[in-house]
Amino acid sequence: MTGHTYRTIDVPVSGGDLRVAVWDPTDAATADVLLIHGVTSSHLAWPFVVDRLPGVRAIAPDLRGRGASNALEGPAGMRAHADDLAAALDALGIDRIVVVGHSMGAFVALAFAHLHPDRVARLVFVDGGLPLDVPGGLDADALVAGILGPTAARLSMRFDDPAEYLEFWRAHPAFREAWTPELERYIEYDLVPDGAGRLRPATSYETTAEDTVDMNTGTLLVDALAGLRHPTRVLTAPRGLQDEPPGLYAPEYLERVLAAQPALVHERVDDLNHYTIVMSPAGADVVAEVVRDELARAGHVVAN
Repeated sequence: MTGHTYRTIDVPVSGGDLRVAVWDPTDAATADVLLIHGVTSSHLAWPFVVDRLPGVRAIAPDLRGRGASNALEGPAGMRAHADDLAAALDALGIDRIVVVGHSMGAFVALAFAHLHPDRVARLVFVDGGLPLDVPGGLDADALVAGILGPTAARLSMRFDDPAEYLEFWRAHPAFREAWTPELERYIEYDLVPDGAGRLRPATSYETTAEDTVDMNTGTLLVDALAGLRHPTRVLTAPRGLQDEPPGLYAPEYLERVLAAQPALVHERVDDLNHYTIVMSPAGADVVAEVVRDELARAGHVVAN
């Protein structure tokens, strides 16, 4: 990477320590941005975007149950994640910040803005944050399978070494045209010991199910969206987790959701999928441009 130095800190939260990555600009910081990853992801989803934010200090946690925060005890859910973010900002002495969330991270950002409104200047949702088109009445397993598909199945798999996990990911349709060294670092970081001599993805199925159920059946996000007062940009991708159309939000469904939230500013980003909208040079170009614009609107002087 250029333009930033990378470090991590451990922030005390309920149940243990939250791992938080900080990319400090090599020049004087003119702004801060909080970056929140998706449901089975980690802070290493963000280096492409950070690299395109010169002069910006980027803060990105491993949400509880993920990455190096995977051992945190206690329940997950949107409220717990939101409170963890407040603790991370407290530890870094940040009062108010532009918040960017990808996938489930966008829902966490929405909850954070609702529960800690004075900490948020502006919001950016990247392929998430708006209600998903899922049928009611599903149990947890059916809900997770319906939304995440093979992504959920991966969480129960075990691997002998990082090379085996990399080979598993090489076959992933979302990255056929977007395999990079940054992606390899992201994949290797995801592995933790399974306690029986092998490796597993850091995110447990149980944590994923807990968050997915809360995200889709709880009342917090419904109330948060109804009461949303922060300026909010929404980016959506036309292809989904397996690089399939129509993506997380079908156009007709998305049109109805946006009609009910006329204050949201929406942009559908062409030629990207749910992963590559953040984890590729092309996607990061788009996201970083929006982030720079939102930082400028929040009163910061940001370099291009």
